[in-house]
Amino acid sequence: QVQLVESGGGLVQAGGSLRLSCAASGGTVSTTVMGWFRQAPEKDREFVAAISWSRGLTYYTDSVKGRFTIGRDNTKNTVYLQMNSLKPEDTAVYSCAAVKPGKAWAQDRSVASFDYWGQGTLVTVSS
Repeated sequence: QVQLVESGGGLVQAGGSLRLSCAASGGTVSTTVMGWFRQAPEKDREFVAAISWSRGLTYYTDSVKGRFTIGRDNTKNTVYLQMNSLKPEDTAVYSCAAVKPGKAWAQDRSVASFDYWGQGTLVTVSS
């Protein structure tokens, strides 16, 4: 069973930056796809970014391209989300997610395609 713990959320002014971290344990997450999702108040959880394990291929939702960067350190079993030029509409609870090790991922950005979830960390961007 994989456990994921996020950190790094907080309050920031529009235009500022935050770096989220997700520490994984309990499984070989260095060989699986890791991702970030977010859920704003009264909205559905949505895909933000993902990174493959083999070639480090990255995927982003259009609204964060050019502003957010996902990265991973397999030696530390950690995935990061560097968020720059933050906007009030980025305010949400951000959750780390992982595909079950060994399971194929067809670049499916749905919530259902990820098997393990952290509890989330709140990011609030003030205007």
